[in-house]
Amino acid sequence: MHSLLVTGGCGFIGTNFIRYIFTKTDYNGIVINLDKLTYAANPENLSDIAEMFPTRYFLEVGDICDIKKVSKIVEDYNVDAIVNFAAESHVDRSIYGPKDFLQTNVVGTFVLLETIRLYLERGKSIRFHQISTDEVFGSLAPQVQSYENSPYLPRSPYSASKASADHFVNAYINTYQIPATISICSNNYGPYQFPEKLIPLMILNMLEGKELPVYGDGLNVRDWLYVEDHCEAIWLILHQGRLGETYNIGGENEWENIKLVNLLCELVAKKINKKTDELKKLIKFVSDRPGHDKRYALNCDKIKRELNWKPKVDFIEGLNLTIDWYLQNSLWLHKVKSGEYIKWIEKNYLFR
Repeated sequence: MHSLLVTGGCGFIGTNFIRYIFTKTDYNGIVINLDKLTYAANPENLSDIAEMFPTRYFLEVGDICDIKKVSKIVEDYNVDAIVNFAAESHVDRSIYGPKDFLQTNVVGTFVLLETIRLYLERGKSIRFHQISTDEVFGSLAPQVQSYENSPYLPRSPYSASKASADHFVNAYINTYQIPATISICSNNYGPYQFPEKLIPLMILNMLEGKELPVYGDGLNVRDWLYVEDHCEAIWLILHQGRLGETYNIGGENEWENIKLVNLLCELVAKKINKKTDELKKLIKFVSDRPGHDKRYALNCDKIKRELNWKPKVDFIEGLNLTIDWYLQNSLWLHKVKSGEYIKWIEKNYLFR
């Protein structure tokens, strides 16, 4: 690889992946970040990378559904690999507004695949990696795990859109022989995550003394993985993964939501000199969301066996790193909350 296109690189996992490439690998090529800069994307996440690597990092503002834009980027930068992080990913938002999820997650992936198909037909070389989610497998009973070949049973508009995208990738692998891989990951946490997701939302609400909303009885189970461990796995798949294959990337670290929120209360209380009970009193059980999956769990034997990967960051360590990051980046949080970065985007990018 000499020219890597990362879609959705200003979002949470995309940001961390680009930072990982420039700070934790020996990659010396260029990275093009194609991002539509919607509400959860923040180009300031990578402002230091842009300053440090002005000839190797390039931000292109655009929509992955725009095949002319995508094709031009692939041509202009002679792209030889694409990693697709671009997605609408918040389940609640998909319930109340599913159209955007269909457009970005399904049509957007289709456009990327079509661009690659046409590129390959002209004798060029390029590979593709799709980022998916454990939610495509649907809700699991206790002790059950999802394998790479387990049937897809999505139960929300979000998971249905991601499942559809994965099916398109596999269809293009088999019909057009495009060189592609898929990774299916469990819940990520870490720096730069937009505070609509559970862990950053709880941390922010604790700092502001606001209620800590927990869906239903709080017994829904999720598997948690520190985002940098995810980034390392993706990088390994890009370099050593078998083309045409899917790899599960999980933390093997299952927590009931209510137990996680209580743990966060304990960790945050220590850092802000408050009593744990003072924060736990903020917990409020709220009406469950429609179709709320009870449990997800991935079997990760394949990636361990083939690529010798396993999570490195202990959960308590990762949570402390995450809490510290949010405590140390109050300006980032303020801008996200106030919408200042949206104004910055409009001034600097949308009208160029």
